[in-house]
Amino acid sequence: MPGSKTPIYTALAANLLIAATKLTAAFVTGSSAMASEGIHSLVDTSNEVLLLLGLRKSQRPPDEKRPFGYGKELYFWAFVVSLLFFALGGGFSIYEGIHHLLHPEPINNPIWNYIVLGIAFVFDGISLITALREFNRQRGETPFWKAVKQSKDPSTFVVLFEDSADVIGILLAFTGIVLSQVLNNPYLDGVASILIGLLLTMVAVFLVRESRSLLMGESAGKAEISEMIMIIESDDATLSVVSNQSMYLAPEEVIVQLRVKFKPDVPSQQMVIVIDRLRTEIQQRYPHFRHLLVEPV
Repeated sequence: MPGSKTPIYTALAANLLIAATKLTAAFVTGSSAMASEGIHSLVDTSNEVLLLLGLRKSQRPPDEKRPFGYGKELYFWAFVVSLLFFALGGGFSIYEGIHHLLHPEPINNPIWNYIVLGIAFVFDGISLITALREFNRQRGETPFWKAVKQSKDPSTFVVLFEDSADVIGILLAFTGIVLSQVLNNPYLDGVASILIGLLLTMVAVFLVRESRSLLMGESAGKAEISEMIMIIESDDATLSVVSNQSMYLAPEEVIVQLRVKFKPDVPSQQMVIVIDRLRTEIQQRYPHFRHLLVEPV
């Protein structure tokens, strides 16, 4: 099903407010883990902006330069977002943690950290629930991880995994600050920052892999292709589908190329009529097969 922009707007608003409060608290208290969380939220904010940019660009109509449209703009910007998540989110957090280990400083006024983390947990939790509901709407009865692997809409699963990393990162930051205060050991705050960075890096590697796969071009589902072949081969004028190729251009846009063997007694004019009829029937069942190219052999 087509994705909704609601999770992206929700995450954008939440991350923008949270980033400001986290960085303010980090400046006041000197917490390395809080600074890492602030950077993380800033990266998330820019990510949502880039995803919205990708969605807008992907909806441009086809033209002479791009006859099949601009659908892959979304996949490109999702890939960029994944790289930023890796480089800026994970890299900066690990750097900040190592810097804090080399130059440990006690946390001042930790109560502000707890207040900010509590606020961030609420807003990030709301954003996560919104993204999860949208993803569940799209996946239907499909198991969660299978749906993630099969999803062709990065604007949904990127936000979902970002929000999940947000919530887990907040819990890590909270744990680091508490242990650092209770045990009077400022090194633990730096350790928490490194753990946050490693978490973001693992999530980023997963997102990079999935986004790259979409950008390179994934084929339509085997069940849909099999159903389409059955429709064609059950027609009185056809013998078999010799070959088929398909590729997603956008979450709801697939190009399919078919080589179909017709019965010898079917004239060329009749083939044109049959092809139009088959194309209409297939696209009524699978409307995302926007570009259906049939070549008689």
